[in-house]
Amino acid sequence: MPKEFGRNQRVGQFIKEELSVLVQREFPLNQYGMITLTNVDVNSDLSTATIYITVLNSESSNDADDSSLSASLQKKEKLVKELNEKKGFFRHEISRMLTSRGVPTLRFKYDESVERAQRLSDIINSVSQSDEHNDEHSHDENDNDSSS
Repeated sequence: MPKEFGRNQRVGQFIKEELSVLVQREFPLNQYGMITLTNVDVNSDLSTATIYITVLNSESSNDADDSSLSASLQKKEKLVKELNEKKGFFRHEISRMLTSRGVPTLRFKYDESVERAQRLSDIINSVSQSDEHNDEHSHDENDNDSSS
């Protein structure tokens, strides 16, 4: 009977669970915001794990101008750089908990998908609101035409 998940998926899930705790301990909320591990991809030979992260800030990204977007981008790049600098520490900590002989090499990347989804949602909402406004305006004109 085949297993529901392959070994690389089970290792990825384990790494995600354990790294979530380690990252929160090493990077307090006031430093970057809430760092979330969105996915862990482990290649088939278990030699490399790519960890995708995103950050939920208390700062609103909806009111962002060019300077705050640039600062936000720099902060994300700095976070990914710091995580990758500590990947040896994280790998060592995971090796103490993982029962297999080898622990994948860790590589952190920023996951843009959450922000892209939010931007798309904002665009859809603004178009929807614009359509509602145009419909109301159109109804007002029709009412004025029929009363003349």
